[in-house]
Amino acid sequence: MRRALRDNGLSVFFLALFLVALAGQSVAGFLRTNSELADHGRPQIGFGSFVTSSDFVVDVAENWQSEFLQFFLFIAATIWFVQRGSPESKKPGDQGPGDDADQHVGRHADADSPKWARAGGWRTALLGNSLLIVMGALFVLSWFAQSLAGLVVINEENAMHAAPAITWLDYVASPEFWDRTLQNWQSEFLAVGTMVAFSIYLRQRGSHESKPVGIAHHVSSTESD
Repeated sequence: MRRALRDNGLSVFFLALFLVALAGQSVAGFLRTNSELADHGRPQIGFGSFVTSSDFVVDVAENWQSEFLQFFLFIAATIWFVQRGSPESKKPGDQGPGDDADQHVGRHADADSPKWARAGGWRTALLGNSLLIVMGALFVLSWFAQSLAGLVVINEENAMHAAPAITWLDYVASPEFWDRTLQNWQSEFLAVGTMVAFSIYLRQRGSHESKPVGIAHHVSSTESD
């Protein structure tokens, strides 16, 4: 067990943080919602009803979709774009998907390579793009969940104000939807961009996301290997 925790410590650490943060968000949101209901003289709801409500789902899905979009675009961009000196980038001249020897596929596969890496054809192509495919699918699914939950929320608000319900297409084309969506997107793009730029000149000893402390600013970590 100790070895398993050591070998998977990074995944376990962030999974634990995710669960704690999600639980904290659910409790805080539950208390806020019931406080607002009490202020308007309306009956309070149970915790189970809150965490399955569209109000909670739209907030969670809104954050998830922006995170998956961030990584989808970052993974795709680092195939073709480079940033000299950043450990988040390949070195200039290495743009592109690489050849079979670099990727250890087909006849260049190692003894312990995944079976589909040596299979060739569509299976190797699918494995070679699986990370981008899954991240893109998770983004689309969470974006769609956000849009559906948001539609329910806004139509509930419309009903309370005797306004007509709107369709899904009306909602995803509305300024409210894109205001909420782009608020998250711009912050994700800023975070990735600053990480790429800061890592050229700043260091964190012992972190895989940083170059070795003594490596020159213009040299990426891959060039120093």
